[in-house]
Amino acid sequence: MLQKSTVQLLRLPFSYFLMPVYWFALSFVPHINWYRAVLIFGLLHLLLYPASNGYNSYMDRDEGSIGGIEKPMQPTKQLFWVSIGMDVVGMALSLFISLPFVVAYSCYIICSRLYSYRGIRLKQYPIIGFATVIINQGALAFFMVYHGASSSLTTSMPWQPALAAAFLIGGFYPITQVYQHRQDAADGVKTISILLGIKGTFLFCGAMYCIVAGLLFSYFYSTQQLAVFGLLALFFVPIIVYVSKWLHKVWQDDRNADFKHTMQLNWLASTCTNLAFITHLMLHQL
Repeated sequence: MLQKSTVQLLRLPFSYFLMPVYWFALSFVPHINWYRAVLIFGLLHLLLYPASNGYNSYMDRDEGSIGGIEKPMQPTKQLFWVSIGMDVVGMALSLFISLPFVVAYSCYIICSRLYSYRGIRLKQYPIIGFATVIINQGALAFFMVYHGASSSLTTSMPWQPALAAAFLIGGFYPITQVYQHRQDAADGVKTISILLGIKGTFLFCGAMYCIVAGLLFSYFYSTQQLAVFGLLALFFVPIIVYVSKWLHKVWQDDRNADFKHTMQLNWLASTCTNLAFITHLMLHQL
């Protein structure tokens, strides 16, 4: 029977924050194999991401707030074995997609473990850790969805959206670290957010989203779909408004860069971007 701490630290709701990349990638697939698309959705959000969260929590043993959990329980050995078991099941099911998908899925698992494993711990290095996250949760996840859900199982993909997926995570990930500076520093981890500082993190994430906008504008301009770009941009207005108000508070007092505001932004941003890319998917399938 699963222990409460194991269920909590798998952080299944956190998959919602990473879900925009799935809908984003799927919305660009010309001809979708819906059976594989549904399987990939489950593989990513019910197995791959939670297993990665669980392994990370087992290694970190956080006592302060972490992404999606204000008061985390302490992990047990069960969490370690459950995360490994989920990886094994995920790998086995990946065989029903394709060999390239299995390779990509395996790479994600390996990089995730190298990111968290105490003996290597890529997360302790701000640039390497940041690059590991945005490449895997962004570009690699985009490839897995685009390739696996494509009827032709193509290994080629549009480069602007794939790169935009990486920068989309790049604009999300550092913000999730702004309230953890003291906890991360005590654990010997220097995150990209610590390197940038609290105010610098906000400016950096803003720059990441500007790059995303530029890449998408370039893609939709080249495909003569600027009206679609304009429609998608509307979904980002609530995010811009919230971040602007929050940034004003942080500029007055750094203590406003806290867990509560971060989680509110995560839910808002994930909801808006999920809706934006689902809308694009629907338009693309018409």
